[in-house]
Amino acid sequence: MPATHRADRGPGPTVIKRHTLFTRVWHWVNLICLIILLASGLQIFNAHPALYWGKDSHFDSPALSIGAERDPQGEWRGVTRLGGWRFDTTGVLGVSGPAADRERRAFPAWATLPGPRWLSMGRQWHFLAGWIFAPLLTAYLVYLVASGQLRRRLLPRRSEWRRLGATIVEHARLKFPRGEEARHYNILQKLTYLLVLFVIIPLVILTGLTMSPTMDAAWPWLLDVFGGRQSARTLHFLCALALVLFLLVHVALVLLSGVINNLRSMITGRYALPPALPPALPSQQEAHDEHTDR
Repeated sequence: MPATHRADRGPGPTVIKRHTLFTRVWHWVNLICLIILLASGLQIFNAHPALYWGKDSHFDSPALSIGAERDPQGEWRGVTRLGGWRFDTTGVLGVSGPAADRERRAFPAWATLPGPRWLSMGRQWHFLAGWIFAPLLTAYLVYLVASGQLRRRLLPRRSEWRRLGATIVEHARLKFPRGEEARHYNILQKLTYLLVLFVIIPLVILTGLTMSPTMDAAWPWLLDVFGGRQSARTLHFLCALALVLFLLVHVALVLLSGVINNLRSMITGRYALPPALPPALPSQQEAHDEHTDR
């Protein structure tokens, strides 16, 4: 068989350098830190599975609580209370595990680190990951500003704001940018990354510091800013939940938009632009109308 020349196959994909080495290392180290922080945080939460609001909270009216109650048959049922609402969450929250050997825990053992009931070590894992995560975030934010990456890659342009509605519709229909449009982040990606990097994660760090008596003694203004230690704990939990939702959506979009290409860009920095779709051919009616106009 004759050899196939490159011209016969058509031009290859355009490969660009999408992520610097600093960004790639930061991404993977922080992913590990986030997993440890989330799992060890759930371990800490299980020691007192309730959230409160306000400086004067007396722990008698939690905004959220996860526990277990016996039903009329004497079986343990998981119960989650949110304000005045009560939900049966048996098998997921409050009571989990096989029916024959269910365990009373706010969050199931598989979701916590480092062990089923090891609070002291869970706190140590949480603090260790946190003291790696926080300085790395600060360094990355400084890098974004100092290198100009913030302005060039993350700040939306006026033309992008005008297409915000269309971009939302395209994402809802799982239509992702192709060709040159895929070279840059779209406005939804930019707004999401700005929200996570400059709002949610800083709030996680600051509310975490507010729960530390040592930091409260050094920076007592933290208690005033967040309305007390219990309010800070609630905000800390909500921001962590927002990060979980972000990670789930992020992973889903990576899988849907090309897992190999996206993973390669975050490992090697190289990203192959998806080829642009050919222009749509005019319909028979459009061709007829064009002929009639002539």
